[in-house]
Amino acid sequence: MHGRILHGFLVALILLGLLGSSWMQERLNRDREVIGLTRATPLENAPPVLAFTTVALGGFRGLIANALWIRMDELQQEGKYFEMVQLADWISKLQPTAPQAWVHLAWNMSYNVSVQIPDLAARWPWVRRGIELLRDEGLRYNPHDILIYRELAWHFQHKMGQDLDDAHWIYKRQWAYEMSFLLGDGRPDWDALIQPKTDEQKAKSRMLREDYKLDPTFMRKVDGKYGPLEWRLPETHAIYWAMLGLENAKTREQLIQLRRVIYQSLHLACVRGRLLSIASADTETKRFEISPNVALVEKADQAYEDQIRDDVEMRQNIQTGHKNFLRDVSWALYTHNRITDAQKWFAKLKVTYTNAVPSEMTLDDYALARVTEYAGETSRNKTTLMVEGLVQRSLFYQAIGEDDQAEGYQRLAIKIWETYTKGTAFTTMRGNEKVRVDRVDLDPMPLIRQRVLDQMLNPDAGYLDETLAAQLRTALGLPPPPPRAATNAPPASVTPLPVSTNSAVQRRTP
Repeated sequence: MHGRILHGFLVALILLGLLGSSWMQERLNRDREVIGLTRATPLENAPPVLAFTTVALGGFRGLIANALWIRMDELQQEGKYFEMVQLADWISKLQPTAPQAWVHLAWNMSYNVSVQIPDLAARWPWVRRGIELLRDEGLRYNPHDILIYRELAWHFQHKMGQDLDDAHWIYKRQWAYEMSFLLGDGRPDWDALIQPKTDEQKAKSRMLREDYKLDPTFMRKVDGKYGPLEWRLPETHAIYWAMLGLENAKTREQLIQLRRVIYQSLHLACVRGRLLSIASADTETKRFEISPNVALVEKADQAYEDQIRDDVEMRQNIQTGHKNFLRDVSWALYTHNRITDAQKWFAKLKVTYTNAVPSEMTLDDYALARVTEYAGETSRNKTTLMVEGLVQRSLFYQAIGEDDQAEGYQRLAIKIWETYTKGTAFTTMRGNEKVRVDRVDLDPMPLIRQRVLDQMLNPDAGYLDETLAAQLRTALGLPPPPPRAATNAPPASVTPLPVSTNSAVQRRTP
């Protein structure tokens, strides 16, 4: 009798324990949801065995993920890239709260796999996939993780923004087309994006938020702090994601890492952060030209100064970057015909970093040294090619209405021509002996310019399309070209264009 009572008591105690455990489990699940610990989502489109194993062996997910990592590495060695995409999806769902997994997978897609594709245009989907892994999925599960923000910013700053990948112009052009569709050419209409009124505005605002995960309110904040920025270029988006990461940074080291992205991207934006949309005779396509954004120089310089002050450990490296920045902006302003501003920053370079350039070097000397090491040297052919290239850039910018840059490049061409022609002889080494050699003079500057102009206006040469050629003729006051003969004979030479070596390219008068 006593044993039966004891057994009944124990059974009742067990049932109460099970009920209490079930009740507590529900509370624990709710608390895990509230504090963000329950983030793992069920696998989608996975083989039944994998889905079952994942659920049944929840604590062994790490082992399953390791097996998938090994398999993905084998597929990469075999060149089976498309199956890797599915494996990467499964791995990320097995380890959704491990930021290192997202970073590695994205890096592998964007950097390792993409460069194995011989077709340059086919690399873009892999780079895009790397960005999407970080932006659309990694941040969904880790919205406050600084590592993912920094890696996402690095994809825009380095993979798309720099020129180390042979396909970098394809990435830039694809991104510019997509952003042009949403933001238009020129300055974005922030009011229309933040509070859209028309159906078209609502559709573009929704696409910006949902497909690209860009908040137009925060975009305007970034633009107000560091702008005016060109939102069709990748370095601007590097600044955006770095600033968004700063909103979540908690340690000094995290702040420094993200600020480093910002000043480096601002450096890029200064020297090539302005995008010119060039109309084409084929209205279905659009051509983009990158030029300096001199309006950002003050803010970029201040960002460098702030980082030099705050980052003691990396101060020397940052100062090296700042020195290169001052060199670059001096050159960019010079070619942009902003001579007064160029003098200002060149003077700061010489005062701040006394070993950057010789103390007696002038801005003109620096510009000549910057563009070539051949000016004043032995090669007539190389110097001619250099002068012709600068004249061509000058005429191109004049065709698209960028008169300041046209004058800057023309001035530089003239200075190189003068530097070369002023020296009638030079010395060179033959064995251990210095030998005097007479120079072969360059062609006169007007002749060089006319030769380049003839080439650019020749429709068979392919330098300019019909629209740009007509714009250049208008800018220079030249008559329309004569009708082409049915025999496809070469077009007649254009009217000679007088050029004085004592002045820059003549500006168009209204």
